[in-house]
Amino acid sequence: MGAPISIRLRAASPGLLALPWLDPLGTWPEDAADFRDLNVGPSRHLVRFVEADYVLYALKELPTRIADKEYRVLRDLEVRELPAVRPVGLVDQPDTGNSILVTEYLEHSWQFRRLFRRLPRELVKHRERLLDAIAGLLVDLHREGVFWGDCSLANTLFKRDGQLLQAFLVDAETSEVHAALSNGQRAHDLDILVENVSGDLVDVSMELGESGERIDEDLAAAESIADRYRALWEELTHTETFGTGERYKVEARVRRLNELGFAIDELALEPATEDRSTLRLKVAVANRRFHAQELRRLTGLEVGEGQAAILLNDLRANQARLAVEGPEAAASDVVAGFRWRTDVFEPGMARAAAALGDVADPIQAYCDLLEVRWLLSEGQGHDVGQDAALAALAARQAPSESAAQMVVAETATASFPPIGG
Repeated sequence: MGAPISIRLRAASPGLLALPWLDPLGTWPEDAADFRDLNVGPSRHLVRFVEADYVLYALKELPTRIADKEYRVLRDLEVRELPAVRPVGLVDQPDTGNSILVTEYLEHSWQFRRLFRRLPRELVKHRERLLDAIAGLLVDLHREGVFWGDCSLANTLFKRDGQLLQAFLVDAETSEVHAALSNGQRAHDLDILVENVSGDLVDVSMELGESGERIDEDLAAAESIADRYRALWEELTHTETFGTGERYKVEARVRRLNELGFAIDELALEPATEDRSTLRLKVAVANRRFHAQELRRLTGLEVGEGQAAILLNDLRANQARLAVEGPEAAASDVVAGFRWRTDVFEPGMARAAAALGDVADPIQAYCDLLEVRWLLSEGQGHDVGQDAALAALAARQAPSESAAQMVVAETATASFPPIGG
């Protein structure tokens, strides 16, 4: 008799519990689960996608020791609110020496290969957003003491977040969590990233039949990630000095960090000279959720940081319009937030999502509607109104600046069939 199977699941889903966990993943028959065929590229281990109770899960079979380590790392990243796929469970199969790691599939996300195939090279700004996203992800991980170890585009998923791209760690097999990382560990991880991204980009270019000058551009793009990483790290960690009459520089530093999405955890002002005429400013920053936390406080909404920045602007604009109507229409921030959510955001989100179809992320659809309306209005010199913006959105005829035309119509509509479809 074999050793007993060990099942740890964080989702009490009947469909998930009913899967044939006793059997190796590769032997599961097609009628044993609602499998989904996703084009996710090569993997060192067997990965299958299963829908259970209207949730899509990624199941990865790998040696038990590695699986247990990856599960613990992903749980740690979740606690630290870092951008990574959510671990749902771990099933040990002692007879095979393997385990099945279960993670929740990141909805409305893409692999970089799909993005790069759909984004023409002339849309440089939007390709650079992808490079900024991967550099920012590595900075976020390093600030929390996480050594990735195999950072690459292939191990990353990307999701639209307002007019930005947010990168999410997918593969944590080689990752380690420490109290803090040394400069040497950070530099080593960054070198791995640059080398891997170089290979990732060149592979895609060769698949597309590009060579020569295009390959040189890919290598330069990969090298630029190191510069992007160092610039962001310096902005977050450097110490400033200023005179006692220049305290406005404190406000300027805080504003720059808030614009990047970072909330301030602690400010420290210390004398930099014996006569105390010069002060030294040290800033400790929290996670990149400044606008998201403010929007949640005012409305209860849970959204991405980039989306929150856009939605807060819309909320403030609506609050200003109410104030113009008269003192009786003015309201506290929280009341204004509630009124905006019920009277403006939710109806607008429903219309925007309907315009884009079932595959749309509703919150992102409303952010796109706001940008399309602004761009169309700017081009025509007057507010075109919501109906005109909705028509452009539905026809995928948004102005070319609009987040690469919604990342070229959400990279040809969808990366997998609708859940429940």
